[in-house]
Amino acid sequence: MESKTYLKNLPISPKKLRFYMAAVKKLSPVESLKYLYYGRQRANKVLYQAIKSAVSNAKGTLKVDENLLKFKLFTVEQGQVLRRYRPGSRGNVKPIKRKMSHIKIILSSDEAVVKKEEVRKIEAPVKKEKVEKLEIKKKPAIGKTKASAKK
Repeated sequence: MESKTYLKNLPISPKKLRFYMAAVKKLSPVESLKYLYYGRQRANKVLYQAIKSAVSNAKGTLKVDENLLKFKLFTVEQGQVLRRYRPGSRGNVKPIKRKMSHIKIILSSDEAVVKKEEVRKIEAPVKKEKVEKLEIKKKPAIGKTKASAKK
């Protein structure tokens, strides 16, 4: 079984993300979260959030423990480019390209998902018997009669 996560238009260039992707790909998703958590660069933070999102998606859809997951596909792709311009020398224009990136993560698990089916047990219906209230008759005390008890 596999779970797909696709994050689009992240405001960081793909070149910066690919620098850390090679080290993270070798690890399992849980170990890569630990590795990226202590990084100081912005790319670490973006990759950490992306992998954390993918792991939580996989846990929800596949109903598998996060330690059993592994990367099947992990790529960083070029996204949209925001183009701006600055004035240059002799009336020329100098372009500024703000690059965006897409991250595609496919997580798979070795263990097949076994859905718990409701097992209906056939049992004999329990008959509830009505308990009747029994009236307890008090025995008269020895030596006392009804007439003497009233006095």
